Amino acid sequence: MDFRIIGMDSPLFSTLQHMMDTSEDTDKSYNAPTRTFVRDAKAMAATPADVKEYPNSYVFVIDMPGLKSGDIKVQVEDDNVLTISGERKRDEEKEGAKYVRMERRVGKFMRKFVLPENANTDSISAVCQDGVLTVTVEKLPPPEPKKPKTVEVKIA
Repeated sequence: MDFRIIGMDSPLFSTLQHMMDTSEDTDKSYNAPTRTFVRDAKAMAATPADVKEYPNSYVFVIDMPGLKSGDIKVQVEDDNVLTISGERKRDEEKEGAKYVRMERRVGKFMRKFVLPENANTDSISAVCQDGVLTVTVEKLPPPEPKKPKTVEVKIA
């Protein structure tokens, strides 16, 4: 690839050209994403969520029609990453029946949210009602303002 078009001979473009040239020479499998990464990325892209902030909490709302509470997992990873995941399985086919159209999403779903510093990860609740999962993360109380420290002045 050659960027020697007018204005394309800057150091930036020569660096980009070098990076592109060397990437063609390297082993393709080294740069390829893992199957788990691709699966997780698809699951996250296909799981829309609403996030609301209230004075005392953060609320995450995700549609989960047809799922039981045992199919949904809510976790906190690395002390501040809220992970909501699960799997919707295909209904077992009955003998003699075949799908004419299959549009409902099946498979894994997942969303990860980095929680702010004032999120209380010890106070999280999750409720699934009418196919809507609501996860509430309480906020930590604001730190009390530090009182000035009085130092006694001694006479020498």
